[in-house]
Amino acid sequence: MKESSRSQESWSSFLTKLRTLLLMSFTRNLGRFEDEMRTLREKRTEPGWSFCDYFMVQEELAFVFEMLQQFEDALVQYDELDALFTQYVLNFGAGDGANWLGSFCQPVRSWNGLLLRRPIDMEKRDLIQKGEASLLDLRSYLFSRQCTLLIFLQRPWEVTARALELLHNCVQELRLLEVSVVSGALDCWVFLSCLEVLHRIEGCCDRTQLEANSSHTVGLWTYATEKLKCLGDLCGLVSENGPNSEDLNKTVDLLAGLGAERPETANSPQSPYKKLKEALSSVEAFEKHYLELSHAAMEMYKAIGRLRSARLVGKSLAEFYMRKGDPQSAEDFLLDSLKSYVSESWSLPLTHTRKQIAECQKQLQKMDEYLQTSALLASDTNLSDEERKHFCQEILTFASQTTEGKGQQKDGRVALSMSSFTQLQELRFRPASALVHVGAVLQLELRVCSLMPIPVRAEQLAASIHFTQEQPGTTAQKRAAQNPDGTVTFPAASPVAASPALELCEIQEHSPSDNALSSAGVACKNMHLLMRRHDSAASLDTPNAAPSAVAMEDGAQMLKASDVTLSPGNNSIVFTAPSQKPGTYTLRQLCATVGRVQFVLPHLYPVVQYEVYSQEPQLSIQPLTENLLAGLPQQVKFTILTGHYAVKKGDALQLSNTDSMPVLHSSTCGARILSSSAELLGESALSIQSSEKVTSISLPVTPPYHTLEFLLDVLCHIPSSPARMESERLTNGQISHRARSRTRFSSGMAVIDQKVSVDCPWSIYSTLVSLTFHVPFKVKHSLLSAGRRKFIQVCLQNVSDTNFRLTNQTLTENQHTPSLELLSLNTKTHSTLYSVRAELRPAAGEQHCRTGALCRLEVSLTRLTEPSDTERSDEEFSDTDGLRTTRLMYEVIDNNSNWAVCGKSSGVVSMPVAAMATHKVHMEVMPLFAGHLPFPNIRVFKYLPHHASPVIQPDTDSCLENDSLSLLDKTLEDQADTASLRSRGSVQSLGSGESAQPRGPMPKRQAFGPGQVFNGTQGRQVLVLPAADHHVMEVNVT
Repeated sequence: MKESSRSQESWSSFLTKLRTLLLMSFTRNLGRFEDEMRTLREKRTEPGWSFCDYFMVQEELAFVFEMLQQFEDALVQYDELDALFTQYVLNFGAGDGANWLGSFCQPVRSWNGLLLRRPIDMEKRDLIQKGEASLLDLRSYLFSRQCTLLIFLQRPWEVTARALELLHNCVQELRLLEVSVVSGALDCWVFLSCLEVLHRIEGCCDRTQLEANSSHTVGLWTYATEKLKCLGDLCGLVSENGPNSEDLNKTVDLLAGLGAERPETANSPQSPYKKLKEALSSVEAFEKHYLELSHAAMEMYKAIGRLRSARLVGKSLAEFYMRKGDPQSAEDFLLDSLKSYVSESWSLPLTHTRKQIAECQKQLQKMDEYLQTSALLASDTNLSDEERKHFCQEILTFASQTTEGKGQQKDGRVALSMSSFTQLQELRFRPASALVHVGAVLQLELRVCSLMPIPVRAEQLAASIHFTQEQPGTTAQKRAAQNPDGTVTFPAASPVAASPALELCEIQEHSPSDNALSSAGVACKNMHLLMRRHDSAASLDTPNAAPSAVAMEDGAQMLKASDVTLSPGNNSIVFTAPSQKPGTYTLRQLCATVGRVQFVLPHLYPVVQYEVYSQEPQLSIQPLTENLLAGLPQQVKFTILTGHYAVKKGDALQLSNTDSMPVLHSSTCGARILSSSAELLGESALSIQSSEKVTSISLPVTPPYHTLEFLLDVLCHIPSSPARMESERLTNGQISHRARSRTRFSSGMAVIDQKVSVDCPWSIYSTLVSLTFHVPFKVKHSLLSAGRRKFIQVCLQNVSDTNFRLTNQTLTENQHTPSLELLSLNTKTHSTLYSVRAELRPAAGEQHCRTGALCRLEVSLTRLTEPSDTERSDEEFSDTDGLRTTRLMYEVIDNNSNWAVCGKSSGVVSMPVAAMATHKVHMEVMPLFAGHLPFPNIRVFKYLPHHASPVIQPDTDSCLENDSLSLLDKTLEDQADTASLRSRGSVQSLGSGESAQPRGPMPKRQAFGPGQVFNGTQGRQVLVLPAADHHVMEVNVT
């Protein structure tokens, strides 16, 4: 066993070393071969260099990689050869040709297509090795090798993409090299090559894969169809009479260039060779194969969702049917293509397709559709003037014929779309308001642009009107498209058919080596907006969507103009509108009659309406400004629309008087009389008489459907207790609430509603008018302290947009009564009890405080007055050695983080209860920033011990360092003042210790009332300088 195991290890080691040596030898030899090949390629600029010799050398390397099953590396070799040859061809086209390219410029004598059924085409390889291969031979062999390797790599769909690129490039390369090619030979070669590639792909893929990847093969099917059609045109297989003798000679020459069929496809009944030979043999066979390929390409395009490409193939089929004399089949495909061109606004293809459709319809005797298409072509600016006049004359000739004809209406009329005849531009109302009373004159001026190339005489231009009995004012929203000057502008195109304009940009690609222009193109930026499907949207521009004939009968409810000549360009037609009945008149349809032809616009967009009213008299009272202000004389405007009522002499308005809003009138008050078109007719003075309860305004004589306007001055008194703003605090601290509907938060003004009752002569009922006045001021007061003195600050705020000037402000006593003894019913006193002052001193030897240096803060607490009776009942006092004292708690904090309090920041002091008694507290603080810093905040509270058992006796400058003060009473008014006081030192907290005793009543702090403590440090600042920099920098200079 040991010998056997040792033997196995020896053999394994031997094989490993042998494998390693073989790989090293192979790598060394392969590297040497690549170096020699690279050296040969670098000599390509020498005169004797041959591409065919270099081709054979690099192909040997590709064979080695293929033998080792390194198909990707083998494919790279052929791609490099392909790119090198392509570059030489491009250089030849630019004038820099190589000598060895002359062998590839020989005339093409064989066009038998690609051969992909052999792994290596030895015949063409021998021709390349001998230097006798043509351009098609080289390209065919090179692509066959690439195809084989791609199939080995399981990338069959890349074969189709490369094949389509190869076929297009070969055609261009033959033109660049100026190779002589028999007419139709390239078409045969491309057709055979397309089918050969498709058969090769079908041989390595199943049907499911082919259907799922039809997007890769449909391009080859389409290219083969196009080339077969070119061969049919060349050989006379598409014409109605069939091929002649010259066409037959061409066919024989083309078949001779195909040569004999290859042995690989001899037994295949559907080989490309047999299909092409059969298609060129007869007209019927050609039609069969062409229709088979075309329908196959169309089905593939539809399956992958490329409808535009499918319709392009269909358009090619339509041309085929037209040449075969079958206009019916051609029309179906052309109409299908027309949908895409209309929805996507392709103007030139649209014009060309319409011409083809018109030819089909004329041959089929479809006169209605033919006339509609002729009208569209007559208005198409892409055609020449002669062509447009021809189609316009076709319409006029039919219009002047008698009514005898087949397939026409009973009255012999044909309805066409007006969009191809004229373009509506603008409609103007006179008067501009488009609102008249019954019997008034209303004119409509219609401006149209005639799209015809010659003047056209219309016997009648009429617009049908739809009448509805609607209340006045209900059509205001419908007439939103009408401009203030009475014009309605029609859009240049239908909103459905409108599409965004093309946004094109130029694309250029330059060669990286010499920066020469290699390709140029145009790209569309907004392709995603333009390339959309609109097949489901019907359009009046299509011939099969012509409107039905409309009988425009004579009657009152229509606009009509007779004997109108429409010249090319802009035209103006004036209509007189009916206004016999009150209601709304809507223009629905427009029809121009030219003999037997009616050009109809079935819908007017936007909606065109005018209104005829029979109005009841109306009275409106409106302010001249945005807001009426209370307390000031304000002008209001009275507007009377007389309607059908005529104001007679002696008619008057009766206004009810109120004490809160009297009417101010003068002898110069006048009224203006306006017509229904807002034209001033005259002015008249008003007679105003006032009594205790009624103000009478005599009105001047005014005819019906006129407007009477005049101004009156009114004064709304401000009430003694004006409405307060919501959430406004009163003087006693309570909040005043009011209804939200009575306050305008945007303006900040309170409002006052005044009701005015007006009796009109045309009505037995009174009219109630509401006027809203705004109080322009907001007043509030506050109590301020300055030492022992008290101040009441009164703030008068203007919340209106009007500027006021406040002068001679005084406080007067309206009721002159003797002085009364006032008793305070408020239990809280507002007198100043204590004064707090502080001083900040820098450290010794410094003139100013500095950042980071300790400063001394001295706080002085001064008792200003003796305690009153009320204070004696509120405060707790204690007697110590005959001195009556009370306890105060102080606290020094800095919410702005400008100062750091070092040591004790709070404490309890015993304050003597005597006037001008002062207690001083000293502590150290450190400024954190430089600049003018505000003083730290100093707060003072009442200290209520609640007779707790003493744990630590406070002295005059001691500090309560007790974390348990956070348990103070939470019911105090100022919740912020009941926060816990935390110590900054290391003193043990109250109530804590090793021998904890049961806790008694906890001490409290209570805030002083408003104004009881005057803080003299508010608003004070101290200058703090930056810390001095004592660092020393040593600099050595050499």
